[in-house]
Amino acid sequence: MSLTPSNMIPLGTKAPDFNLISTIDLTHVSLSDVRGLKGTLVMFICNHCPFVIHVLDELVHIANEYLKKRVGFVAISSNDIINYPDDSPEKMQLNAINYKFCFPYLFDETQKIAKAYDAACTPDFFLFDTNLELVYRGQLDDSRPGNKIPVTGKDLRTALDHLIKNKSQKKIQKPSIGCNIKWK
Repeated sequence: MSLTPSNMIPLGTKAPDFNLISTIDLTHVSLSDVRGLKGTLVMFICNHCPFVIHVLDELVHIANEYLKKRVGFVAISSNDIINYPDDSPEKMQLNAINYKFCFPYLFDETQKIAKAYDAACTPDFFLFDTNLELVYRGQLDDSRPGNKIPVTGKDLRTALDHLIKNKSQKKIQKPSIGCNIKWK
């Protein structure tokens, strides 16, 4: 497990489009399919990363709450499944069912989408406004496996609330930290 921070791409970056297979129902899902009326959160996660496992219940809780507020959600796994078989599409589907994902869980087999977003770690969060311009990239909160800080989603929730209320985002955004994406 290596500690890898987000790349913190420039705010205002346009969301790269994608068209990937949902591991939940095997349909093709594009950015326009998940785009919310208030904004869209693109999350890079995986099944085996302890940082993702640590926050997954809260991520699902946040998605359930903010989908009702018209924010779109999508999770993408881009890990190399040859060397990391726990991240295979079949296991992604099981994980989505076990955690009751209310958002698509997409497999980025070629890793082109992770590269387009300049995703570096899992979890890695990219929040876009109604124009699909990046307004937040950073951590869920200060909790990490073993640091005894409760998982609250504080930083991401603040960003989502500011987005919904058309308020300026906080100037300081802390990078997410997690396992590096497992490149081929």
